[in-house]
Amino acid sequence: MQFGRIALILQQKRNILMARNIFKGLGIALITPFTSDGAVDFVALKRLIEYQLMNGADFLCILATTGETPCLTTDEKRRIKEFVVELVNGRIPIVMGCGGNNTAAVVEELQSTDFKGVDGVLSVCPFYNKPSQEGLYQHFKRIAEASPRPVILYNVPGRTGINMSAETTVRLANDCENIVAIKEASGNLEQVDEIIKHKPERFDVISGDDAITFQMIASGGAGVISVIGNALPKEFSRMIRLEFRGEYAAACKIHHKFTELYKLLFVDGNPAGVKALLHEMGMIENELRLPLVPTRVTTLQKISAILRDLRI
Repeated sequence: MQFGRIALILQQKRNILMARNIFKGLGIALITPFTSDGAVDFVALKRLIEYQLMNGADFLCILATTGETPCLTTDEKRRIKEFVVELVNGRIPIVMGCGGNNTAAVVEELQSTDFKGVDGVLSVCPFYNKPSQEGLYQHFKRIAEASPRPVILYNVPGRTGINMSAETTVRLANDCENIVAIKEASGNLEQVDEIIKHKPERFDVISGDDAITFQMIASGGAGVISVIGNALPKEFSRMIRLEFRGEYAAACKIHHKFTELYKLLFVDGNPAGVKALLHEMGMIENELRLPLVPTRVTTLQKISAILRDLRI
C-alpha cells in the first residue's frame, strides 16, 4: 500500500514537470554539417554548438528538418544525438525531432528510443497522407500518451501538405497535458493569434518562421526555433530579449536588418541558405545530401555581400 502511494506521488510529480514548457526564447534548428566526402562532420558540429552556447541560444532542436534528418542513417542519428547530449551536458535544454506519417511507427519509436539527456520531442504533422483535423487530433493524442518527454507540435503546411487549424491545436493543448507548445510555421498570423487567444496558460506558441518571429513574439509568442540562429544567434537572441522586455522599437531595428537575409536563406531551400552563410563565416563545409544541393552562385554572392555589410 505504501509503495503504491509513493508511486502515485512520483507519477504526479512527473506529470507536473512534463506540463511545463521549458523551451522559450531562442531555439536553434541545428544543421548537420558534412565533410567534403559526405560524412557527418563532428568537428564542425562541436564548433557550431559551442558557438551557440556562447552567443545566447536558449535551447537546441536536433534531428529535425534543418538537420536534414530524412537523409541520415539510423546510426548517424544515434551518434549525433549522443554527441550533442554529451557536449551540451545539461547547459541548455535539448528537443529532438520524432515524427512521421505512420502513427504506430512514431509511437514505437517513442517507446524504443533512448531519450537520456533529451528534454522534449518535436513532432511534425503527418505529411503526404493529408489527414482530417480529427485525424491530426487522434495522431497527436496517441503521441502525447506514448512520449516519455514533453511534446512540441510542429505545424508546417508548406512541407506537409496539411494545415493544423487553431481549433485542433487548442483542443490538443487542453486535452493533452504532455503537449506543452506548438512550433507554428503556417505563416498565418491570424491563426497564430487565434491559438494565443484561446490556448491554456501553460501552453506556448513558438515561431517556426524567422521572418515573422518579431510579429509572433509581439503577439504573445514564447520564442522561436530558428534557422538564421545557426549563424547569427547573438543578434537574433538580442531581438527576442528586447521584445520580452517590451523594447519593441529596438527589437524592430534588428528585425529589419535581417529582412533581405530571411529571404535569401530560403530561396534555394532550407538548409542550403544557412549552410552557405555558415560556410562564408568559416564554420562548416558547404555540403548537403541529395536530393538537397547548395545554393546558386548568385544567391551565395548576395549572402556574402550582406555578411560583409553586417561585419560578421
